[in-house]
Amino acid sequence: MPKPLLMDHDGAIDDLLSQLLVLTMPDVELIGVTVTPADCYIEPALESAYKLLQLMGREQVPLGRGDYYGINAFPSEWRARPEIINALPLLINLPKSPDPYGYLSAPDLIIRQLSTATEKVTILMTGPCSNLVMALEKAPELKAAIAEIVWMGGAFRTTGNVQTFQHDGTAEWNVFWDPVCSQKLFSYELPLTLIPLDVTNHVPVTKKFLSTLASQIDHKLSNLTGQFWALTLDTIPSYHYTYFMWDILATSYLAMPEQFMIETAKANVSTRPPNAGQTYLDENGYTIRFATDVNVAYFYEYLLAQFRQ
Repeated sequence: MPKPLLMDHDGAIDDLLSQLLVLTMPDVELIGVTVTPADCYIEPALESAYKLLQLMGREQVPLGRGDYYGINAFPSEWRARPEIINALPLLINLPKSPDPYGYLSAPDLIIRQLSTATEKVTILMTGPCSNLVMALEKAPELKAAIAEIVWMGGAFRTTGNVQTFQHDGTAEWNVFWDPVCSQKLFSYELPLTLIPLDVTNHVPVTKKFLSTLASQIDHKLSNLTGQFWALTLDTIPSYHYTYFMWDILATSYLAMPEQFMIETAKANVSTRPPNAGQTYLDENGYTIRFATDVNVAYFYEYLLAQFRQ
């Protein structure tokens, strides 16, 4: 039987690619998607999420709208990418999406889906964790309904990817966006597996991968995902930043956990400058699991196979 999954993402290109990847997984039943207005503007991101559900014949999957805007905003130029996604040839002429303000709030949708699930639910987060934390603050009894939380977040034995004023560069963006909720999530000591920069740094978006994907262009999903990834090449100036498969690596963990090296440790989150959002190992902290390595060749082959469907 497919395992029930709730997905919370923040509408960036790699989040939307991750949603597509989930929709190709036969062992996963997607029971809801919530969108956080972090690395996106919420209206076009909800449109993108709905269009991808339509494309895969899954528009019955409920969507939830995040209304909370975090503590440390993503750069505006990064947040506009869903506008471009919605104009791609395979998506632009799909039937009109619902009113983005007609959706249930993201925490309320999480509460509804967890409280009505007939078995424990896995939660995949490829953006900040705020929607989940706000849901559990409101209904703490639902912690018992969670099988595992898989979160693309953190940086433990490597530098972070936040480059901004009053910050020392130790944090990863999904945690930095809301360090307070991130620290709360750690404190719950739920079954939490992080896919941090330590391992996502092993899987860049390379021209070689894109070239191989393009050789499958007759497959609809290879065509579309190739267009998505092509849009990442100018997202961030390449002389100081490389686009990695952050979210999609975390998503692949659902299908191939045995291909990851996982460490259990005590850790914590800093909530204030100059290292707000830093995830650090701390013997007095909270028990979490985090990935340190992955079978890189297997991962790339897995993506190519899934997008040949």
